[in-house]
Amino acid sequence: MNRYDTLIIGGRYFDGTGGPSRIAHVAVRDGQIERVFNSEPDTSLADRVINAEGCWVTPGFLDTHTHYDAELIVAPSLSESVRHGVTTVLIGSCSLSMVCSDAEDASDIFTRVETVPREKVLPILQQHKSWRTPSGWLSFLRDHPLGPNVISFLGHSDLRVGVMGLHRATDRRIKPTPEELGRMEQLLEEALQVGFLGLSTMCLKWDKVDGDREWSKSLPSTYARWREVSRLNRLLRRYGRVHQGAPNAANPLQVTQYLKETLGWFRKPLKTTLIAMIDLKGNPTVRPMANLVGWLANAFRGNFRWQLLPTPFAIYADGMDIVLFEEFGAGEMALDVRDQLERNELLKDEEYRRTFRKFYKEKLSPRVWQRDFGDAIVLGCPDPSLIGRNFAELADERGIHVVDFFLDMVVAHGRALRWFTVVGNHREDRLRQMVKNPHALITFSDAGAHIRNMAFYNLPLRFLKLVQKSHQQGQPVMSLERAVHRLTGEQADWLGIEAGHIREGDRADITILDPEGLSQDLEQVSWAEMESFGLERMVNRVPGCVKHVLINGRPAVTDEQIEPALGRETGFGRFLPTTTD
Repeated sequence: MNRYDTLIIGGRYFDGTGGPSRIAHVAVRDGQIERVFNSEPDTSLADRVINAEGCWVTPGFLDTHTHYDAELIVAPSLSESVRHGVTTVLIGSCSLSMVCSDAEDASDIFTRVETVPREKVLPILQQHKSWRTPSGWLSFLRDHPLGPNVISFLGHSDLRVGVMGLHRATDRRIKPTPEELGRMEQLLEEALQVGFLGLSTMCLKWDKVDGDREWSKSLPSTYARWREVSRLNRLLRRYGRVHQGAPNAANPLQVTQYLKETLGWFRKPLKTTLIAMIDLKGNPTVRPMANLVGWLANAFRGNFRWQLLPTPFAIYADGMDIVLFEEFGAGEMALDVRDQLERNELLKDEEYRRTFRKFYKEKLSPRVWQRDFGDAIVLGCPDPSLIGRNFAELADERGIHVVDFFLDMVVAHGRALRWFTVVGNHREDRLRQMVKNPHALITFSDAGAHIRNMAFYNLPLRFLKLVQKSHQQGQPVMSLERAVHRLTGEQADWLGIEAGHIREGDRADITILDPEGLSQDLEQVSWAEMESFGLERMVNRVPGCVKHVLINGRPAVTDEQIEPALGRETGFGRFLPTTTD
């Protein structure tokens, strides 16, 4: 009889299709699911046996919105995701990939937006980046000791800069020449031919460029006229690939451009996913409008999905160093000043403060942040009397406007003033309704980015807890099988990749978790070293939950511990090309 590399015995088996789960036994050999047994097989036939009694055996989770592009190069284990059961990650989101542009340009369009220090990212790219084409990047990846599997978009900002140069790509007056447009099409088609998922674009104006050359300009993708985007979309239609986009929050009607593209109008519909469906505190119309857009797009033969974070959208800040301040004029003015002493002089200026107070009071303008310092808690400060309290209470005690108090604290303490707020998905009843939406993908962790501001590395577990809790309360949001499907097979099938299932013959990417571990506080953050960056970042730790993870049939997590070989040896993850055409 055949020997097996691994036998997983006695777990509750979910195949990733959404079909009924059951107690079953899974045999793995040569990186594939060899057999699924209903009765326990002879364990002597296996080199390794995992007792999964009381656990769920699921396909490895997909995280389909990360910014691991730089980390992947020098710390490819991506262990902060793998330890939570993620076996496939998507990079190249939000117009940002590291494929076509040179090292300095790739660093400058990435680091300020994703709040990863430029002084860490640029040397990595200068040392390792030798490619300027999708095929060259893929050649690098094939010899790289990947942890999880990797799928990727080609980023439009990266593509534009690689063809036009950073200066020309961020000048509103300049249109790409016909030769430049042709070169963009060539590079995009090359990416599609080697298996990239599609193209990611960006319309948010407050995502800014880093570095000394084009500091504080918006991302290159935002300078493209829609005619350029539509031209690139023709290739996506031809290959049946995906357009990932982010509408301009300051112009809600701009989403109609994406709607027109996904519907096609007498053309093939364009598979489209947008950032993001969210129940915003500062703009409660976003959620119902997103529902309407999703319904319209799919009712009229489009193929459209929102991206949905299935947990409260919690954001942490050090002083003023947070992207939320980029969305209104006064905050943008401060963040455009790089020198701290110079910035402090601006923050003390009374005319500037009047401007800030004016923006702060504007409650009807489009926004992500609710602009309510009374809803922001101080977590750390050299003055311990402030910790645990909100800015509005503290300002009232001093008899001053809350904006003045906040700016005083920033001037006095700078980045040592650490605070916290929740900008959306704060109402669990609304969140439960949103996660049922068939026009949304359960994703948007931003793993690998915002290393001091956000931590959603355990996003799949948070979603499973939300569903499990609804069952415990007798009001199930969906079946547990459907919940697993939403994190695995549903996303893999929509993107057209071979992942997300553990049926006989499928790739053996498997997560084994104890559902009792979901009962703990999954929103709690911890700090851990960011490997090869010399930094600490916010992460999640969920002891007692994810017991084992297999990637390509190889143990990646064993008894909750990352295997030393992960990210150091080949044979775990690989680049997964899309199979759609």
